[in-house]
Order: sequence, then structure tokens, then C-alpha cells
Amino acid sequence: MQKDYKGIANISGPLMLVENVEGVKFGELAEIKLTDGTIRNGEVLEVQGNKALVQVFEGTTGIDAQNTKTRFLGRGIEMYLSEDILGKIFTGLGKPRSENDRIIPEKKMDISGAPINPFARDYPNEFIQTGISAIDGLNTLVRGQKLPIFSGSGLPHNKLAAQIARQSTVLGKEEDFAVVFVAMGITFEESQFFIEDFRSTGALSRSVLVLNLADDPAIERIATPRVGLTCAEYLAFEKDTHVLVILTDMTNYCEALREVSAARKEIPGRRGYPGYLYTDLASIYERAGKIKNKNGSITLIPILSMPEDDKTHPIPDLTGYITEGQIILSRSLNKKKVSPPIDALPSLSRLKDKGIGEGKTREDHADLFNQLYAAYARGKEVQELAVILGEAALTDIDKIYYKFAEEFESRYISQDEYENRSIEETLDLGWELLSIFPKDRLKRVRDEYLEKYFSKFKKEEDQ
Repeated sequence: MQKDYKGIANISGPLMLVENVEGVKFGELAEIKLTDGTIRNGEVLEVQGNKALVQVFEGTTGIDAQNTKTRFLGRGIEMYLSEDILGKIFTGLGKPRSENDRIIPEKKMDISGAPINPFARDYPNEFIQTGISAIDGLNTLVRGQKLPIFSGSGLPHNKLAAQIARQSTVLGKEEDFAVVFVAMGITFEESQFFIEDFRSTGALSRSVLVLNLADDPAIERIATPRVGLTCAEYLAFEKDTHVLVILTDMTNYCEALREVSAARKEIPGRRGYPGYLYTDLASIYERAGKIKNKNGSITLIPILSMPEDDKTHPIPDLTGYITEGQIILSRSLNKKKVSPPIDALPSLSRLKDKGIGEGKTREDHADLFNQLYAAYARGKEVQELAVILGEAALTDIDKIYYKFAEEFESRYISQDEYENRSIEETLDLGWELLSIFPKDRLKRVRDEYLEKYFSKFKKEEDQ
């Protein structure tokens, strides 16, 4: 039987301390009944002896410490689930945002979940097509992978996130594919952009949206990614669906974690973030992947805006340790009107070799992206040289590399946000751009592929 505890020993920020409690557990939900009859919700953060530290989702403003009653519910935050969640929009705590978003539940799951057991993991090796050349061609996304996007304040990562959510698909098989889109600490304007974009393009019918707005409690933000991943686990491992989870913006999540940590008076780690930031991020990221003998999978794209564009900041730094690569957005490319401004050279997908090749993309893919990388890197060096010495100092072959780097940025990396390129179109575009070089310059491509693909585009250019 649930018991009401009257009175609160201490209130600090969003936290309150309840004394003389019995049988209360970490992560348990609480109902806080104010003197005017309104109910607020909270979660137990810490239990020491007969004391429970509770974080209040709606904040502690207006709480009367003497007369408020607290009831512990004996359960954690739970998400009610069925296949009807597709096409629906939920709050950061997993509640329907409107009457139209209500579902008839088939089961309920605790949002805390658990990371996938490493022994049960299956190795990611199947290509996911995003329709974006800079990802598909150079930093290929593989089913079950964790591939973060490192952005910066003011860069168009939200547009990129919406484009990936709209266009992503698993090739070659008639299998269910769904997107779980989780947004944390976004403005009302941004939330409307996502909702309208998903609705107008028809992507909402295969998507679940979990939205936590900037004016929602920071404490709710800590639950938001776990709500989204619980939806993904249900669809992937119980309904055999391939799920792409997009988390934006993980920086807002980490700021909320720091805020709660400061309220608890914990000893801060790097830059004021709690010492357990790495463990906390791992508990989110490691819920993605493939499980042996299960058809479904969870592929994860966390998006984070690096404070001051600093890759060594704790959030991108720790994220890089846990995930399998990174896609970096460049402010200089954004200024040149390259969109999406993906910086190809420092970006990396550690599993790309496993998801490309014959039967997955095309047999020439690996050689082609090696050659494109090499030519683009040399082209960027030549451009820097031209700034110092002037274009007159460049040799004829340098001028070709210079032109290639410009064309590569404007035609290959840059594409319209509603342009969905197939992997064939992306690979053919790569060969078309390489056709400006003499054949003997393409040393990273096998002769058979030069004969089959390069010769075809070289003839077209010569005509």
C-alpha cells in the first residue's frame, strides 16, 4: 500500500529531501501533492537510510515545505507502447502531446533500459542509404552503427537531421524501416519546423517524434533520449523493424545533466560536467546496435553542437570514444554556401568498409572514395598554397587539383535539402568529377574499375 509522507526537510533548486521514508528505491517515481490540490511529478535521485532525494519535473516553485504530501509510486518512468506509436508525437517524458497522439497500449516498458550485452551483439555490416553523397559516398552509415554529427552553434544540423530522417532507407530488402526522432531543448519554432517537415513530406507515417522544448524542465531532458530509445527497442527487437534514432542536441542533454549535478552539490569534473558524464553517455549510446538472431536493429545518429567549435570539449571528446566515427560540419564551408557543410577530411565512419562493396553498394565504391579523398586533400593543399604564393605559382596539374576541390565542394558535398541521391548517382558523380584528371593520376583505383567506369566518363567529357 502506498503511503503519503507529509513535509519536506529541505528544498534546493529542482530538488527536495523527504525524510523518514521506507522501502523507496533509486529511480522510483513520486507524486507531490501541493496544498492547493495540484499534483507534480518527481523521480528519486538518491536514497540514504531513511532519506530520499527527489527531483521535481515541474520545479519546486510554490511548494510549501510543511504541508506538501509526497507519495512514492513503486515504479520508474514507463512508456506505453504499441505499433500505433508510428506517426505520433510525444513529450520528453513519453506522454502524448495531443489527443490525436494517444495510443491503445500493447505493453509498457521502463525507459531506463540496459545497454546491449557485447556478447549478444551482431557486427554491423549492412548499408543504409541516406541520399546524401557526403555520407553515403565517403562516410557510409551501416545498420547498427553509432555515427555522431559534430556541429556548431548556428550551423544547419537541424536541416541535415530532418533530411536524414526523411530519406534514410535500407536497400535491397523489403523490410520495415522506421525513424525515432528525439529533440532535446529545442525552441518552439524548431519543433514546428520538424513537425511540419515530417508531415508535409509523409515521413511522419513511419516516424516517432519525442520532443522536449527549451522551456520544459531541464530534468525532463534527462529522460527524453531514454524515452526515444525505449520506443526504438520495442520496434526493433519486438517488431523486427530497422530503426534509425536521431538525437538532437546532445549538448542540451549534457547541460541539463550538469544543472542537476550542481543542484545535488556533486564534485564537478571537466568544465563543470559531472565525473560520470562518460558513463551516462555510454548508457544511452550503447543501447544501439544489432542483436544476434534478431531481425531488427537500432542505428544511432547523435547530433551535438560543439561549444566554441571545440572538438576537445568534454561532450564531443567523450562521444568520440564511445561511437564509431564522426561527421563534422564546417563553419568555413557554411560561409561558402556549401550545404550540408560536411567537412570530408576530418570526418570518419569507422565501419564504412563493412557496409560497402559488391552486393551492398557497388564493387568500385572503396577504391573510388579512397581516390576522392586523396584528390580532395591534395586540392585543399593547393588552394592553401595559392593563397600564399598566388595562382601564378601553380603548375598545370596543381590547377587541375585546385579546380577539382572547388567542383567537389559545390557539386558532390553540396546538395539541396530535398535532393535524394541514390548510391548509384553518388558513385557516378564521383567518377564524373575524377574525369578531369589524366588517367595516370588515379593511382588508388584498380585498372579494371578505371576501364569500366573512368573510361566511360572520360569519353563523355572529351566529346
